Amino acid sequence: MIRVEMLSTGDEVLHGQIVDTNAAWLANVLFQHGLPMTSRSTVGDAMTSLVEALQSRSQIADVLIVNGGLGPTSDDLSAQAAAIASGSELVIQQPWLEKMEAWFASRGRVMAPSNRKQAEIPAIAEMLDNPVGTACGFALQLNRCWIFFTPGVPSEFKVMVEQEIIPRLKARFELPEPPLCLRLTTFGRGESDIAAELEPLPLPEGVVMGYRSSMPIIEIKLTGPASQRVAMEQVWQQVKLLLAECTIFEGTEGLPALLARELQQRGFHLALSEQFTAGLLNWQLAAADVALSKAEILPPQDEDLEAQVARTRDWAKQQGVALALSVGNLVEGEVSIALHTPEASWGQRVKFTHGRHNVETRQKVVAMMAMNMLRRWLHGSEVSTGHGWIDVLETVKS
Repeated sequence: MIRVEMLSTGDEVLHGQIVDTNAAWLANVLFQHGLPMTSRSTVGDAMTSLVEALQSRSQIADVLIVNGGLGPTSDDLSAQAAAIASGSELVIQQPWLEKMEAWFASRGRVMAPSNRKQAEIPAIAEMLDNPVGTACGFALQLNRCWIFFTPGVPSEFKVMVEQEIIPRLKARFELPEPPLCLRLTTFGRGESDIAAELEPLPLPEGVVMGYRSSMPIIEIKLTGPASQRVAMEQVWQQVKLLLAECTIFEGTEGLPALLARELQQRGFHLALSEQFTAGLLNWQLAAADVALSKAEILPPQDEDLEAQVARTRDWAKQQGVALALSVGNLVEGEVSIALHTPEASWGQRVKFTHGRHNVETRQKVVAMMAMNMLRRWLHGSEVSTGHGWIDVLETVKS
């Protein structure tokens, strides 16, 4: 088993001033290539700490991916720390220096002297290309470990991992077949409720059932070795059957992307009208390329559920489309959602039963409820349904 670790650098990461999205992305990419990340650590911008971390992890890991610290400023210390840890010296990479100077010149700028350090790597290191930035990466062998040094900018980091690091790992190591990971996402039931239903299922050896709660959804994952594919798929069929009513999509597609695909297949365009969600529903659907005819954001207004359903039907007719969704105003924890379709028009008024959720969370929940009404209609299911800790107070159909 190849031990792959990640070392994130920087005071801003260590002290939680920024979210380390690179770590989550890398873990997923490594998993997909059959190299699950063994551990991850973080170190601040202190030379002694960096050198100690490199020396200690190189005694344990087979592969260490160091992220950050390759910039032009005084707190970018990764290259110098690598040189000290390996007993080497920094040398200028003339071709990279010339490439940086050309990059600045092409933009009508003169390269600052501080940028020169981005072309310096330990003498024993191999340079890694960075086609989208000014910091070159590098790799070196220290003790038992192959260490890769990468820039912290996510766009540069991802390209370097995919184009420079993964191919080298495949060339050096005989990688195992990637583990199998089956996923589905639910909406409307609590994590403990779902777990109580799924945990009695017997799992094949080496297979794990996982749960990830990210308001307002819960993702279920069944992960195990590829050799257990047949047994896992049998269990997965049971999972899907038990969670059929609350499942909103399978895999990693996402509900907006699912709606975009199904609406396109049926030739539908959608009109939107929002109050409480303030454009969030429009943003989520537009980002997934849902065919939207027109979207409006209205100021808060008082109207009963039947009036909102009628207004949603009229909005669809005004736009010359067959489908329309509307979200009403939030009043004392209650909000109404309406859906117009060629078949009929539906509305439901719901109430948040817990006051602990902030406005942003409630907006996300309501947007998901609206999209789920449309999904359920597209799939021939009952449009209005319960939502766990959200009470359905009233429903209409006309």
